[in-house]
Amino acid sequence: MAFTTTSIEGRTSFAENTLLKVYIGIFLLVWIWTFLGTTDHANWVTENVLTVIFVGGLCLSYRKFRFSDLSYALMFVYILLHIYGAMYTYAENPFGYWLQDRVQGERNHYDRIVHFSFGFLLAYPMRDYFKNHFGWPNWVCWVLPVEITLSFSGAYELIEWAVADVFFPAQGAAYLGSQGDIWDAQKDMALAFSGASISMVMASTLRRLSSSRT
Repeated sequence: MAFTTTSIEGRTSFAENTLLKVYIGIFLLVWIWTFLGTTDHANWVTENVLTVIFVGGLCLSYRKFRFSDLSYALMFVYILLHIYGAMYTYAENPFGYWLQDRVQGERNHYDRIVHFSFGFLLAYPMRDYFKNHFGWPNWVCWVLPVEITLSFSGAYELIEWAVADVFFPAQGAAYLGSQGDIWDAQKDMALAFSGASISMVMASTLRRLSSSRT
């Protein structure tokens, strides 16, 4: 079956969906590797609470709604970025240090990459869901993912603060990963918003170009 970019009725069941099985297999292997390799298991658990909720929700809702192959691929990449960050904590991520050395930066920017990716990689799956599950108008399906990304980013920063302050105060600094930047939360939200905006503009442009050629 061809790689799909939009959800359609009657797609293959999970038992016949080789692509999803590969995604899940890789995810589980990487997830176990990050748990075994982390030096801070309390932070790993804290960071992966939302991972369990997100992946569990996708599994439970699969029979009612199946995203396009493109949407599953984008979500798969985002989850891998997130759990890799959770392995070391975002502020101590090796790739972030490598990037910091290359660009001669003042901080580890891995957390910035993931926040941008939250918008850039998850906006299209949201658009997929709104258009093909609810059947909302096109303009709503292009704009709403950007608005929701900004809302979720703000809510996440509040949840992140509450979890770190109330439940895991000892891991608070590592979990927040602000690295001394008092505007860290605002910059994270701006990056997620920018990522979603760029994603929707790119997807809309490619869709129009594709339509004009047919």
